[in-house]
Amino acid sequence: MGYIHQAQYYETDQMGIIHHSNYIRWMEEARIAYMDEMAFPYKAVEEAGIISPVLSVQCDYKSMTHFGDRVAIEVKLTSYNGLKYTISYVMRDEKTGEVRAEGTSGHCYLNKDGRPVSVKKVLPDLHEKMMAMLEDKA
Repeated sequence: MGYIHQAQYYETDQMGIIHHSNYIRWMEEARIAYMDEMAFPYKAVEEAGIISPVLSVQCDYKSMTHFGDRVAIEVKLTSYNGLKYTISYVMRDEKTGEVRAEGTSGHCYLNKDGRPVSVKKVLPDLHEKMMAMLEDKA
């Protein structure tokens, strides 16, 4: 799945480049868009009483992004076991294809009380879609 982010002026630092913390935000934007594209928006997951907190996040910075650059973010589901999942991200300059950053985020599914929940039991349609996304990457 591809997602485009237009780098904003407020995202720059004193050196005129995009501040490193923004790449993590872009990953979240791309993950939410990925779920929309999967036809299972995050809002629908929450309405079903499930939350999906971030367990881990990692980002390797490769080259600088500047105000006005358009960054294409490739999103892939790389693991899923019914409770936890990992998503990978490759962020590239839209024009040149140069890699700006690469990262991953790890998540889990919990009920509103913070207890682990089996997506296969509670949201079987989402489970099937996530399994299909894993099969598509193989």
